[in-house]
Amino acid sequence: MRRRKTTLTDQELEIMKIVWVLEEATVRDVYEKLLEQRKIAYTTVMTLMKILETKGHLTKSSSERAYVYRPTQPKQQVIGGMVREFVNRVFNGSAEPLLVHLVKDEGLTEKELAELVRLARRKS
Repeated sequence: MRRRKTTLTDQELEIMKIVWVLEEATVRDVYEKLLEQRKIAYTTVMTLMKILETKGHLTKSSSERAYVYRPTQPKQQVIGGMVREFVNRVFNGSAEPLLVHLVKDEGLTEKELAELVRLARRKS
């Protein structure tokens, strides 16, 4: 059996972020939240949520007249998988070049740098 890819497309991640916040949502709930940010077709949201269900990121149950979707994994677990996949793909499994890039090229604030140092010290 092929291992499920943890990386989500931009649109899938956008939907998952909404479902994680709401904890459970209908297609209409997600559609209305997305409409606050940009135009999108209801059928597009429905299709993407079906894809997320097929991929195993959402489960659905019937409630009155609409399906209610719930995430199958916590946000941190999914994002952690996406980060691991990125580090493996881009940096051959080593997180050090990613951290160097973030520190040198992304202009982290003093607070962000201090937090990285604190986390590194706690880890070792």
